[in-house]
Amino acid sequence: MLDFSQIRCFVAVAEELHFGRAAARLSMTQPPLSRQIQVLERILDVQLLERSSRSVRLTAAGRSFLPEAVRILRLSEAAAHVTRQVAAGKAGTLKLSFTAASAYDFLPNLVTACRAALPDVTLSLREMVTKDQIEELLAGRIDAALVRPPVTHPDLDAVRARAEPLVAALPADHPLAGRETLALADFDGMPFIAYAPHEARYFYDLVAGLFAEARVQPRTVQQLAQIHSILALVRAGLGFALVPQAAERLRLDGVAYRPLALERPRPVELVLAWRRDHDNPLIDQLRRLVEEGARA
Repeated sequence: MLDFSQIRCFVAVAEELHFGRAAARLSMTQPPLSRQIQVLERILDVQLLERSSRSVRLTAAGRSFLPEAVRILRLSEAAAHVTRQVAAGKAGTLKLSFTAASAYDFLPNLVTACRAALPDVTLSLREMVTKDQIEELLAGRIDAALVRPPVTHPDLDAVRARAEPLVAALPADHPLAGRETLALADFDGMPFIAYAPHEARYFYDLVAGLFAEARVQPRTVQQLAQIHSILALVRAGLGFALVPQAAERLRLDGVAYRPLALERPRPVELVLAWRRDHDNPLIDQLRRLVEEGARA
């Protein structure tokens, strides 16, 4: 069976055409170098070199074997390099899922940071609601997930990725759009486009809690799961909505966004979750980038 040390010795001699220079290049003496070449020739059952007291020449078989030997060494070096990079969390594939709203602002910034810090890493991205992401994480079909809290399963760990305020979204021609800041009391009895209680449970509970605490009762006219769909109805003039600040990135014509003055603000949170028993070193790198982004 071929040995890498034998192949490496042959390539050195074949390129130098001199045993002394080849031995110096390999930091070894000539006798063991000659033995390695002889063993290789016996394994291949061919003569690779013609030796004399004055010169070394490649045989026809040696000339044919040289490019293949060089290719074998390069492949082995590349394989070793990739393996070390993967083990160090600098290469490989990372399967990351995310909620639709995180793609408005946070996810593009995270992808940019990953490409800059981990250029040899392939990101495999999937959009899913939080419930489905948790199921995929537990099943091992994804490595990490950008989800809405809380993450309570004992097999999962998580860190906060982002916290942002809720803002009011109104038709641009609405009288309240002329104010710089709004209060929840401004929306008492007004038509409200709400979040669906099952498909968008996190946002439904967050907004319902705010209204209950402020003792404000808007008039719900629609319940939807996706923020971009909610904003489309705001644009159509069906009512107002409360959305995360990142939704302003959608820049929908006919929709005005105004900050809310709240006594007890409740930020919209996004967390990065992963399995505690994961074996992908890239998750630690992703967590570092997420925490750096959160601090920034």
